[in-house]
Amino acid sequence: MLEKVHDLFRLRTSPVIFFISAAIITVFVVVTLIIPEDMGNFWGTGSGWLYENLGWFYVSGVTIFLIFLLWMAVGRFGLMRLGDDHERPEHSDISWFGMLFAAGIGTILMFWAVAEPAYHFDTPPRGEQLGIQGGTEEAAREAMGFTLYHFGLHTWTIFTLPGLAFAYFIYKRKLPPRVSSIFQPILGDGIHGPIGKAIDVFAIVGTIFGVAVSIGLGTMQIHAGLAQLVGLPDVWWAFIVIIGVVTLVATVSSVLGVERGIKKLSNFNIWTAIALLVFILVTGPTVYLLRGMFEWTGVYLGLLPEVAWWNDTLSDTGWQEGWTIFYWAWTIAWAPFVGIFIARISRGRTVRQFVTGVLGLPTLFTIIWFGVWGTGVFDIELNGEGGLVDSVVEDGVETALFSFLAEFPLATLTSAVAIMLVGIFFITSMDSCSLVLDDMCNGFEGKAPLHQRAFWTIAIGTIAAILLTATGEGGLEALQNVALVFGLPFFILGYFIMFNLSRAMREDAGEIKHLRTRRWLQTLPPEEFERRMEENDDTLANAVVAPDYAEGTQPETAPEVEHAEQPPVVTEYRIRTGENPVVDPAAPDSGDVPPRR
Repeated sequence: MLEKVHDLFRLRTSPVIFFISAAIITVFVVVTLIIPEDMGNFWGTGSGWLYENLGWFYVSGVTIFLIFLLWMAVGRFGLMRLGDDHERPEHSDISWFGMLFAAGIGTILMFWAVAEPAYHFDTPPRGEQLGIQGGTEEAAREAMGFTLYHFGLHTWTIFTLPGLAFAYFIYKRKLPPRVSSIFQPILGDGIHGPIGKAIDVFAIVGTIFGVAVSIGLGTMQIHAGLAQLVGLPDVWWAFIVIIGVVTLVATVSSVLGVERGIKKLSNFNIWTAIALLVFILVTGPTVYLLRGMFEWTGVYLGLLPEVAWWNDTLSDTGWQEGWTIFYWAWTIAWAPFVGIFIARISRGRTVRQFVTGVLGLPTLFTIIWFGVWGTGVFDIELNGEGGLVDSVVEDGVETALFSFLAEFPLATLTSAVAIMLVGIFFITSMDSCSLVLDDMCNGFEGKAPLHQRAFWTIAIGTIAAILLTATGEGGLEALQNVALVFGLPFFILGYFIMFNLSRAMREDAGEIKHLRTRRWLQTLPPEEFERRMEENDDTLANAVVAPDYAEGTQPETAPEVEHAEQPPVVTEYRIRTGENPVVDPAAPDSGDVPPRR
């Protein structure tokens, strides 16, 4: 049945994975439209239980993933290439860096650039426990420390771990670009069976829900900007138009592929974002912004060891539920898509290049990005007329960026540029997602019909549009809760990734051989050697006075080391006993050395 429908629509994919995924998504949308409140309560209960009981699991888990990645980068597997041993990277470092932000995170950086520092400045995360008052200098440090924690190393850890696994299994072991391929060391060819297909269906559905949340947030921000710029009304058709235009451009970009679509848009967007950042830096209090950027780097690094394990155990204020735990649970829901996309653009790099690049470069950019925007917020509040934070808190976080730009020259122009940036990040998120979803369904890269690839872009846009307009913010909230619940299995998957990746690398690279070393003899003081000689102590067969080693124990590639000339007492002992200290080279772990007769 599924095969006939598959052929009827001229598809080239896995019918089971494709149609079951599409059916689950369709059922969710229809049921949410019919009973939005009940659906919201159902998934809200699930996410509430997750917040209350597994928050510690998320917080500690991401830190464990980060430690594992650093170990992989500095260890012996760091030199392994993600591909054949002779392969080299397909994309330049600049293009690669730009495309790292194409998979969704660029939209998030635009959305929270002003909003999160402003919000935490008004209500410090640990204000109640540490006695920090909102709107103070200490509140500014707390705000920037947690903002960088949320968008720095830990967020990129969530993307880097699956990305590394996908890159290894897809390009080193030549497995299909699917989540099930990560389980190959355990399942073997079972990755093509019912368990493997179930894993892939779950991954596709969770990814669509997670990305749809990002699309919903991006739409709200574009609408807020256009409302301020051209007076766009707050009506349902305005959201439809925004999503429709972005979906159309994203569909064209996905059909063009990575080289002609996503890569060109990503390069343009990253340079435009940098230009906007430089504009704020130059037209604002430049020295103040630079000083703040460097200071927040130190605040972040100083705070990181503490908050990496902080679970709000004693105070239990519930603050983490709406921020850190939400971020981690939501981000992990669409990490498979981001991971596969990053793997696809990273083929040919070494494990060390991959980990340090995907963790380090975006984190460095994040520090600069939030350092400038965040310090600008504090300058307006502490040194200027203020009012920005109140505007963000009262009018909503989606208005934060444009309220900030209104404090700078050429506000209309910069707001238009910001809207364009959000829109293009929006587009690259959708088209890169559709590209990855198509590959996950197909089990191979490329050769898919264009209308099949376009289906995923249109589906994501349609889901976001229906839920945002037909059910309002309640539908978006329901979708957020679904993404959070779906993220839990993917978080558990992270531990399987660490096990399977380590196992696969050991199988492919082999275990470390026993490192054979030159065996040195026991060195004794001259007087002790004489005492043992009088006592006829057998251990003298392995002892010397001048430091020396046993002939025949040196490795073949070791440099020559001349034997030391022993004092008369040692020579006398050897003449008397006729013994020479030797070690059998074939027994490197042997204990006492047998005498030569």
